[in-house]
Amino acid sequence: MALSATVTGDNGTVWLKVSAKEEATDEKPPIVIPPLNIGLFFATLLTTLMAGTLMEGGNPLTLTDLGLGFPFSGTLLLILGCHEFGHYFYGKKHNVDVTLPYFIPAPTFIGTLGAVIRIKSPIQHRKALLDIGAAGPIAGFVVAVPLLFYGLTRSTVVEGIPGGSVILGESLLMKLATAMVFPGLAESQDVMLNSVAFAGWIGLLVTMLNLLPIGQLDGGHITYALLGKRHDRIAKWAFLMLIPLSFLSLNWLLWGGLILLLMRTVKHPPILDMDTPLTQREKLIGITCLVIFVLSFVPVPFG
Repeated sequence: MALSATVTGDNGTVWLKVSAKEEATDEKPPIVIPPLNIGLFFATLLTTLMAGTLMEGGNPLTLTDLGLGFPFSGTLLLILGCHEFGHYFYGKKHNVDVTLPYFIPAPTFIGTLGAVIRIKSPIQHRKALLDIGAAGPIAGFVVAVPLLFYGLTRSTVVEGIPGGSVILGESLLMKLATAMVFPGLAESQDVMLNSVAFAGWIGLLVTMLNLLPIGQLDGGHITYALLGKRHDRIAKWAFLMLIPLSFLSLNWLLWGGLILLLMRTVKHPPILDMDTPLTQREKLIGITCLVIFVLSFVPVPFG
């Protein structure tokens, strides 16, 4: 038998719980996909197909029209899936008990609230925390960017904004991509994104939100791994910054409320080993995530 330790915190006191667990073996158990994960994935596939069909002007209740939503649905689920499987595979690499992704269907205009995984065992050291936290945003970003560029090449230039259109905010990356694909775009012209480009835009938005250095968001994991207890102060300021941002867009108020509702705190729980120094490579991973956040940040997501 081996020993495993769990750190918990309560009112400034840290408790260390040591318990016995079975010795690891060389044999890896087969991956079994629980029915709940399968059901949620197919439900999310359906709701995103319906959302994509509506974007294309089709009837989502007609089977023949439902295929119109596949470019949007397939692109979005691929980005979300790569993000979550980035967490999953690096969790397994560091012997952390993590679940397969849970996709979340929703009756929203994009058909989903994203996807999540559950971490069911303690993360032992800061390198593991950094790897697991950073793997998702980096994987999602790497997939979203080329899909965004591809979608832009299939998008159309229009004179003015058509009535009833949703105005999307532009991140630095979106501005750069638009300038590269449409170098001669006039001030009076706008780009009507096709469904693949829109899914890529959503993917960048999700990446940016996850990289906020708050609580147990991906950005919270990364910041805590890099800075330790200094994360608490950064998280508080980052959360307070959502208040002035909410004057630009009420979406920030909604996202801030969801963070408090789901996490109940902006702090990050302690991990066992914060003393082992990070290598230059690992610090570079953190800097890479900061660059991704800056490139993807959009102060007013929806106009």
